[in-house]
Amino acid sequence: MLDTLEHQEDHLDTLHRAMAERRFLVLTGAGISTSSGIPDYRDSEGVRRGKAPMMYQAFLATAQARRRYWARAMLGWPRVHIAQPNKAHLALATLQQRQRISGLITQNVDTLHDQAGSHDVIELHGSLHRVLCLDCQLRSERNVIQRLMEIENPYLAGVDAVQAPDGDTLLDPAFEERFQVPRCPHCDGERLKPDVVFFGENVAPATAARAMAAVEQAEGLLVVGSSLMAYSAFRLCKAMVDQGKPVIAINLGKTRGDELLQVKIEASCERLLPLLAERLT
Repeated sequence: MLDTLEHQEDHLDTLHRAMAERRFLVLTGAGISTSSGIPDYRDSEGVRRGKAPMMYQAFLATAQARRRYWARAMLGWPRVHIAQPNKAHLALATLQQRQRISGLITQNVDTLHDQAGSHDVIELHGSLHRVLCLDCQLRSERNVIQRLMEIENPYLAGVDAVQAPDGDTLLDPAFEERFQVPRCPHCDGERLKPDVVFFGENVAPATAARAMAAVEQAEGLLVVGSSLMAYSAFRLCKAMVDQGKPVIAINLGKTRGDELLQVKIEASCERLLPLLAERLT
C-alpha cells in the first residue's frame, strides 16, 4: 500500500508540474466511464474484447442489420441511461469551472461529462441520448424511441443480456427475428440510427474542425482513459506533438500513441484526477 501511495504522489507531482502553468486540453475515452458501469472496447494491450461491433456500412445495407442493432440496443439502453458520473468526471468538471483546463473532448457517447457539469464538451463520436432519422434528418430523444420499442416488443421484457460497450448487448439471435424496428416520430421512416459515429463512419467535418481548433488553442493535451486506437483521437495527439506541445496520458495499458507521449501514467483516473483537481484549484 505504501508503494502505491508513493507512486500516486509521484504521478500527482508530475501532473501538477506540467499543468500548473499551462492550460491543457483534455481528451477522454472509455476508460473514464468503466467505473460508472459502462464497459470499454479494449483490454490493457489494446486488443478489442468480444465480437466486432456493427460497421456503418452494414447498418445502412439491410433492414435485418438494423433490426439486429436495435434489438440489442433496446436492452442495453437502460444501463446507459441510469449511469452516473464518477469522481473522474466530476474532477474534470471542477478543473474546467476553475479554468484550469482549456476544454474537453470525449470519444464517449454516454453524456456523463455533461451530467457532471462540464460545458461545451466536444462529442467526437456523438451521443447515444439522441436518435437521427436517416430519411428526414430530424433528431429524437432516445427515451422517446426507447418507449416505442418497448411497446412494440413486449416479448423482450425481462430478457437479460450481457452489457457491451456503447449501449450494445450480447443477445441470442433467436430474440432478434421478431423484433419490430422503431419508426421515426417525424416522418414514419424506418431508417433510424443512434446519433453516434459507427465504426467505419467518419466524424462529422464540423466536429472534427472544432476538435482541431481546440488542439491549436491549447498548451498541452491530457489523455484520460483512451487507447487512442481510433484515428479520430490519435490524430489530435499527433497534431499536438507536431505543434511542439506536450501530450500526457493517464491510461491503464497500451495506447496507439505511446511513442508520442511526453509522460504516461498507468493509474486509476478515478483516484488521480480528484487529487489533481484539489491541488490545482
